[in-house]
Amino acid sequence: MRIAAGGEAEADLLDAMKRGDGRAFETVMRRHNRRLFRIARSILKDEGEAEEAVQDAYLRAFTHLDQCADGDRLGGWLARIAANEALMRLRKRGRVRLFADGLEAEEEGAAAVVPLWTAASTPEELFAVAELRRLVEQAIDDLPDGFRAVFVMRAVEQMSVQETAACLGIPPETVKTRLHRARALLQKALSDHLDRLVPTAFGFAGERCDRIVAGVLARLRD
Repeated sequence: MRIAAGGEAEADLLDAMKRGDGRAFETVMRRHNRRLFRIARSILKDEGEAEEAVQDAYLRAFTHLDQCADGDRLGGWLARIAANEALMRLRKRGRVRLFADGLEAEEEGAAAVVPLWTAASTPEELFAVAELRRLVEQAIDDLPDGFRAVFVMRAVEQMSVQETAACLGIPPETVKTRLHRARALLQKALSDHLDRLVPTAFGFAGERCDRIVAGVLARLRD
């Protein structure tokens, strides 16, 4: 039985929702909101529409709970519904074919984790982290539609190849290929910013500078 973050088993939550337990609905949404939003946004590239798609996906799921046969797979079931909802919205734009094009396979390999936040302790570090995060998010946004969705699911959300393939309705080998190509595109896009970012590394102004000056002056007074 799968015990997700938050303590309660997915199967138990599914049973509780089938009984109409409002607390269970809220727990499930808070547990899966971030993943479903990231999936929908990676497909739609629009935060407002992604929020609407996630809400519609929850409503579709919660009114068809009997279709989720395995409570331990509740998260994957919700992810597929959210992806389908986003893809249906794309279909109205005539762009869904971008997710179905076949591509040759890449070599087997695990997806590298893409952290979207890093601890920082000084204003300079906070600024650098915020700037890096902005650049990474923009580079991900600039990926072609099919590549962006695969990258977010595999590298950001750490979904398996099989889960990603099921959500997008594409072969597992296509998932591997698109992840490989997305990485290459991101590497190229981010390398273009290195010349500007490197001179700002190991920032010295602010608290660190003040601390050294204060320390030296204090010792001079001794």
